Amino acid sequence: MTDLALDISNCRLCADRFAATHTAHAPRPVVWFRPSARLLIAGQAPGMRVHKSGKPFDDPSGDRLRDWLGLTPDDFYDRARVAVVPMAFCFPGYDAKGSDLPPPGICGKTWHEKVMATLDKVALTVLVGGYAHKYHMGVKTGVTDTVKEWQTHAPRIFPLPHPSWRNTGWLKKNPWFEAELLPKLRAQVQKVMND
Repeated sequence: MTDLALDISNCRLCADRFAATHTAHAPRPVVWFRPSARLLIAGQAPGMRVHKSGKPFDDPSGDRLRDWLGLTPDDFYDRARVAVVPMAFCFPGYDAKGSDLPPPGICGKTWHEKVMATLDKVALTVLVGGYAHKYHMGVKTGVTDTVKEWQTHAPRIFPLPHPSWRNTGWLKKNPWFEAELLPKLRAQVQKVMND
């Protein structure tokens, strides 16, 4: 583990914030990157299952994302080739209604630029969800409009919706995503992973 990864693993900046959530949990940063990575998955924040396992996208959303990318779990979890860097490294918690809280901004402000500076070998960035789109692309558009413009940023950047089951309706309303974007994304992922 690099010194930076160790520092992030030991971060407790949000301990009081998380203790005050409905889940009242302690921080557990999920750190999954190495400077050799060629593929960057930039997402939102770990969910409860990932918080418990300590492994990014270790849930049904991860199964769907791996399918979108055309990657096996072994390839996806190869830290030497794949970095997973969310906007917040810890599970933000749930509100009283059981909805995910947004990623705390302090995490990104504290760690994101430092992490990105170490990932100078990244050839492909996959942006998962609106928080990642806004940070990495500087867009002010919603997820659908941002993803519709994917060809403007390909082949180095692919904006995606979140692979959550909650977005199954979005996928049905936007068949172009699976028909047009995913084949290009999978081809680019294979190229980058095999370089």
